[in-house]
Amino acid sequence: MTDVPFQDRPPHTDRVNAYDEQHLAVYLRLLMAEEEGADWREVVQVIFGLDPAQEPTRAKAVHENHLARARWMTEAGFRYLLEPRMQ
Repeated sequence: MTDVPFQDRPPHTDRVNAYDEQHLAVYLRLLMAEEEGADWREVVQVIFGLDPAQEPTRAKAVHENHLARARWMTEAGFRYLLEPRMQ
């Protein structure tokens, strides 16, 4: 389970935000689980500590929302991680 508190829906911004930076490991775990063909119910229980039997709608939404953001990170968001940071 993630030690970092999570929202049901990651903030959607056009650039990487603080939430994204805090949840990079979660995004990577989601992408790896998808690549391995893991069942989303097991993934959401392991990563987020949600019981899909108890909260099926929320668990599915949390998984889908975070996986979508993880995919965005691989398609566009990573570019912002490569930019120099202002101190």
